[in-house]
Amino acid sequence: MADQPTRIAECSCGKVKIRAFGEPIMHTACYCKDCQVGGEQIQALQGAAPILDSDGGTDFLLYRKDRVEYSNVQSLLRPYKIKNDSLTSRVVATCCNTAMFLNFEKGHWLTMYRQRFQGDVPPLQMRVCTASKRSGINLPDDVPNCANHSFRFFATLLVAWIPMLLRR
Repeated sequence: MADQPTRIAECSCGKVKIRAFGEPIMHTACYCKDCQVGGEQIQALQGAAPILDSDGGTDFLLYRKDRVEYSNVQSLLRPYKIKNDSLTSRVVATCCNTAMFLNFEKGHWLTMYRQRFQGDVPPLQMRVCTASKRSGINLPDDVPNCANHSFRFFATLLVAWIPMLLRR
């Protein structure tokens, strides 16, 4: 992976650094109720960095799990779940209560908070779950605004999974 571009996701205090190799699967903003509730809960932690954008969305870069490296900081990462039986955890750096990523346990990708990355990232490609956006919010039409997770969203995830299958 050394020949691929590397992006670093870093917590607010700098103790947690997560390396993401290559280009992300996609860059999305999510407006679902879970992202809004989870974002509000984590933002309420002492010293936590903001997660939600001013319009209530959460900006993410999605990376294949095999392209993310964070083994040297696992002791500083704590999962938060909205519901005990949820398959999704929001993972926070305990040193400074910075949200780092979402982990869908059955997925092949990590949903990493865009705010954790410094410098250039690919432009936003779509907004998802806009049916749940806050009332009174008007979203620009610069990218697709999908009421839910679109076919394109799932197709892009599926295409990213194929190389992982072929490596096994």
